Amino acid sequence: MDRQQALPWVHTALILFLLSPGGAIEIPMDLTQPPTITKQSVKDHIVDPRDNILIECEAKGNPAPSFHWTRNSRFFNIAKDPRVSMRRRSGTLVIDFRSGGRPEEYEGEYQCFARNKFGTALSNRIRLQVSKSPLWPKENLDPVVVQEGAPLTLQCNPPPGLPSPVIFWMSSSMEPITQDKRVSQGHNGDLYFSNVMLQDMQTDYSCNARFHFTHTIQQKNPFTLKVLTTRGVAERTPSFMYPQGTSSSKMVLRGMDLLLDCIASGVPTPDIAWYKKGGDLPSDKTKFENFNKALRITNVSEEDSGEYFCLASNKMGSIRHTISVRVKAAPYWLDEPKNLILAPGEDGRLVCRANGNPKPTVQWMVNGEPLQSAPPNPNREVAGDTIIFRDTQISSRAVYQCNTSNEHGYLLANAFVSVLDVPPRMLSPRNQLIRVILYNRTRLDCPFFGSPIPTLRWFKNGQGSNLDGGNYHVYENGSLEIKMIRKEDQGIYTCVATNILGKAENQVRLEVKDPTRIYRMPEDQVVKRGTTVQLECRVKHDPSLKLMVSWLKDDEPLYIGNRMKKEDDSLTIFGVAERDQGSYTCMASTELDQDLAKAYLTVLGRPDRPRDLELTDLAERSVRLTWIPGDDNNSPITDYVIQFEEDQFQPGVWHDHSKFPGSVNSAVLQLSPYVNYQFRVIAVNEVGSSHPSLPSERYRTSGAPPESNPSDVKGEGTRKNNMEITWTPMNATSAFGPNLRYIVKWRRRETRETWNNVTVWGSRYVVGQTPVYVPYEIRVQAENDFGKGPEPDTVIGYSGEDYPRAAPTEVKIRVLNSTAISLQWNRVYSDTVQGQLREYRAYYWRESSLLKNLWVSQKRQQASFPGDRPRGVVARLFPYSNYKLEMVVVNGRGDGPRSETKEFTTPEGVPSAPRRFRVRQPNLETINLEWDHPEHPNGILIGYTLKYVAFNGTKLGKQLVENFSPNQTKFSVQRADPVSRYRFSLSARTQVGSGEAATEETPAPPNEATPTAAYTNNQADIATQGWFIGLMCAIALLVLILLIVCFIKRSRGGKYPVREKKDVPLGPEDPKEEDGSFDYSDEDNKPLQGSQTSLDGTIKQQESDDSLVDYGEGGEGQFNEDGSFIGQYTVKKDKEETEGNESSEATSPVNAIYSLA
Repeated sequence: MDRQQALPWVHTALILFLLSPGGAIEIPMDLTQPPTITKQSVKDHIVDPRDNILIECEAKGNPAPSFHWTRNSRFFNIAKDPRVSMRRRSGTLVIDFRSGGRPEEYEGEYQCFARNKFGTALSNRIRLQVSKSPLWPKENLDPVVVQEGAPLTLQCNPPPGLPSPVIFWMSSSMEPITQDKRVSQGHNGDLYFSNVMLQDMQTDYSCNARFHFTHTIQQKNPFTLKVLTTRGVAERTPSFMYPQGTSSSKMVLRGMDLLLDCIASGVPTPDIAWYKKGGDLPSDKTKFENFNKALRITNVSEEDSGEYFCLASNKMGSIRHTISVRVKAAPYWLDEPKNLILAPGEDGRLVCRANGNPKPTVQWMVNGEPLQSAPPNPNREVAGDTIIFRDTQISSRAVYQCNTSNEHGYLLANAFVSVLDVPPRMLSPRNQLIRVILYNRTRLDCPFFGSPIPTLRWFKNGQGSNLDGGNYHVYENGSLEIKMIRKEDQGIYTCVATNILGKAENQVRLEVKDPTRIYRMPEDQVVKRGTTVQLECRVKHDPSLKLMVSWLKDDEPLYIGNRMKKEDDSLTIFGVAERDQGSYTCMASTELDQDLAKAYLTVLGRPDRPRDLELTDLAERSVRLTWIPGDDNNSPITDYVIQFEEDQFQPGVWHDHSKFPGSVNSAVLQLSPYVNYQFRVIAVNEVGSSHPSLPSERYRTSGAPPESNPSDVKGEGTRKNNMEITWTPMNATSAFGPNLRYIVKWRRRETRETWNNVTVWGSRYVVGQTPVYVPYEIRVQAENDFGKGPEPDTVIGYSGEDYPRAAPTEVKIRVLNSTAISLQWNRVYSDTVQGQLREYRAYYWRESSLLKNLWVSQKRQQASFPGDRPRGVVARLFPYSNYKLEMVVVNGRGDGPRSETKEFTTPEGVPSAPRRFRVRQPNLETINLEWDHPEHPNGILIGYTLKYVAFNGTKLGKQLVENFSPNQTKFSVQRADPVSRYRFSLSARTQVGSGEAATEETPAPPNEATPTAAYTNNQADIATQGWFIGLMCAIALLVLILLIVCFIKRSRGGKYPVREKKDVPLGPEDPKEEDGSFDYSDEDNKPLQGSQTSLDGTIKQQESDDSLVDYGEGGEGQFNEDGSFIGQYTVKKDKEETEGNESSEATSPVNAIYSLA
């Protein structure tokens, strides 16, 4: 449980907070006053030529000021130009080009004058410039020829734009040029190669300029680079490419960024380090950019002057360049003049103090005119940066301008002198009611004005004692602060403002209210999942205030779903789930204050989240993270998982950093360079993981060159004349610095030519105009603004493949058996493959069967033989067939030309199994077998072989064998006894031998199988027998006679209408006789419960859950309209035994017959 007392809710309508006690005095607008500039455009005002021009100038004053403008220090007559207008009640100029005109005609320096009868205020001198994005001059660039290992500078020289464009280098196909420690762009826009490598021989390099206002990109004609290779690149000591020489100088203005470049050539590529003579670099505002080739110091001051030097070094040596930095300063304020409000006869002064380098000069103006040319004023004295006013009179009212300037800029400030004779007046509404909460701090405001400046005093309940000191404090601006409100502070407070002209007063009524308090707070609870929990929150508050109680979960508003019930004094959660775990805050609030009480609900199982994360022992590549474990919820914490989030590559995405045992609460974390880390901790026990802890404070590590290179580098052709180099890009923790990119190098393997290279920001690069399938050596090296990664491993890749040019020759076929052949061929020459030989492939198809009138599919099939081999086997052929075959060689692009078509014939084979082998039992003495010819004879059938054996349980009889002619498809077996079952195996034969056998079994006899199943499986065959039909007719007639006698006895001789019975005997003409079904129904008499609905054995659902469909061959088309089974019996392999319904056995006439047998 955690109680949080909130500060009172302060409403601006009730308690008025003033500006700081020393704030500038504002004259009420209903009093006369000189103009004051309130809004103006920036000094350097650059506009978009596609838009209308807007030059802002707004001012206030009483009377309202009028406005006029100067352009290039001359009066700008707005009325003479129809395109120029001035906004109403404002000095803002609008120049409209909708009807034509060129914005460039209006460039110049503008200044706004706001004037009324008490003075003139001036805006800054606003230099209006139109944004320009000129085109690059047309030029034909010759190919740049450079020796491998030599330095190279590709100059950009962008057209001068306004503002200056952003420069970046790309290829003409708009792919960024990958930059690294070796290849990078200087701040002047040029592209520098510390040493040229063969891989730099990219198609082209194009400098691009992006212009801000027009959002256009101008592209320079691309450079084509030709690298001359040598047998070996000589290593060289570093030398400076920019700036040249051993020393240079740099001037920067105070408050700006100091940017120093140091780009060196050499083999291997030099490393750059920065130092300051006589001291350290200011760590809090120093940044290394462009792979350490640039030093940026932000917001420079005079202390940053001095000598800086960069050290370029490689294993061959080092050189140093010294840069002398001078910090100058445009003027900046030390004491800006403020408006001066005086009463007649008072003294005052205006002060204008500024500093700069060189020291700025100060010029005073009055109402926009130099002070020297203004009429003399005996009450005014100018002393350098100060104007002193003595015995000021009404005639001294004016607006003074202080202009302080040096060669780097200027500052202009307006400050008016207003001479007023105004008695005190109150500026706030009278008789305000202010309600405050007991024991809180409160400030009462009483805004006022007067000239001379009045003094202000506070009184309570009309008492004569001035309130100041003790529990009261009066600020200079007149605000009264009550440090701690008590009940006795309630009452009426009067503020009185007094000067020599009179006094004014205002009253504030202060009401003290009781605080809102939660006296019965929700308690922390540990509950089991699925139970009900109630969180109490009983509140005491001031009865005159309206109370509202709401709940937060994890500091967010709680959605009251259907599992929750909110009452005035409690929150009930039904069926607690894991997602309900968290902190619950009861927030009781009125319009003046609120009280919070928080409880944590723990659902048994997962640990509570760790808390109070703290980072200590901050080092460049490590940090110690400490946390306070949460409750383990009766399941000991086994592990802590530490996660991190960085805000540059994947902000908001958390990644696992490391795992530590559950016995620790502090760990040293190893960090990667240039990552702005934020950590959180998750506790783990046997039940699961906790919610993540609240994140720690952020910690940014400094950058460094990458320590690894991208993985999974591949070079594969996507076309016959290219090679696509791909790799898995590096993640945030392996980037080690900004602007991560990749230096891609490649060269022909066999020629050992110089390396080509290109800098890529993505994860692929396509090398064009390559020969067909030649090996390349490939290297991909990571680079960031701090430098390059380690030397990458060399990967062998291949350019794109083309279709093979040759086909296998001398293809020879040897028949192995009826379903397989052996192939042998002459391999193709490697230079004709034009790629990686994947396999030899045989295309073959069945032309025809040697059996007459047998349709065959001529669909082409294929057999693959991976690798460079001269032989193979084709299997799974159809016997006794004519085949055709062609051979091709296959590479990564596809098939080559086809070889000469070969023909071959497969010999006879064994046939497939006979189709639709069926076992039927028309009675208990005979078993009928039927079958169809095999689907694939695979030769000339010479007959069938039937093997069968009787079995009873585990006892097997003697196996019997029968041979049949090829045209026979039926056979009957006489049963030796009605109990034994039979297992049949039937196979077809050719001259080669017997093929696959089809097997079936007879169903279980009545004493083994369920009655329903036995009847169902034999129904169709028994129903076709004459004796069975006669028996059924007799039984039907007997039942009918019994029913008639029964009705006659019940009627006791009464006469009843008798409906004509549907009693048609089954005859040969009955269409149902052919399928073995028959129908008997009594429409007037429904069968008794437990009896069958018809004599054919159809069982009601209430008597048996078994379905007759389960024992037939299919579920559809097997029943006629009255439900009788019309399918022929076929034994299923998975239905050897079925479960029956006992009630059907006693009533089924068929089962009775089986029992007699």
